[in-house]
Amino acid sequence: DILLSEEELSFRVTELGRELAKEYADKEPLVVATLKGSTIFMSDLVRCMQPVPPNMRLEFIRASSYGSGTTTSGQVSITMSTLSDDDIKGRHILLVEDIVDSGLTGQALTAYFQQHSPASVKLVSLLSKPSRREVPFEPDWLAFEIEDKFVVGYGLDYDQHYRSLPYIGVMKS
Repeated sequence: DILLSEEELSFRVTELGRELAKEYADKEPLVVATLKGSTIFMSDLVRCMQPVPPNMRLEFIRASSYGSGTTTSGQVSITMSTLSDDDIKGRHILLVEDIVDSGLTGQALTAYFQQHSPASVKLVSLLSKPSRREVPFEPDWLAFEIEDKFVVGYGLDYDQHYRSLPYIGVMKS
């Protein structure tokens, strides 16, 4: 079943991009996408950040609490970052997540970046499932709040499948 259509995604991501362009207009943001799920969202989002903030840079980090299942493991693993302390220090960090579920990954990523003396750390998420929170964590910007269903498409996957769907669908059991 389609939960969010291609048109709904496009409209909301465009809105968010414009809002973020205003927020970061004079801040030289470092936009950091969490691999792999948020890459499509981040690509569309930064193209919608018009006018483009000065010296905006894009980077990636790998963090996960899922593995190959459909529920969080409860352990957040940050296994790859292309960033050095100098890349982060004094910069306005915008973390891009595909989904805030338990809140563990968002909380861990925020703490990870805070250790490196940024000017600010904020998080934008495509989706949020508040009913699944295990820790008190909310994104600073959010595209859609959804019910507790396992979803795929628009970058989200099930065991590396379905990422390329142009919409977000509910996985059938």
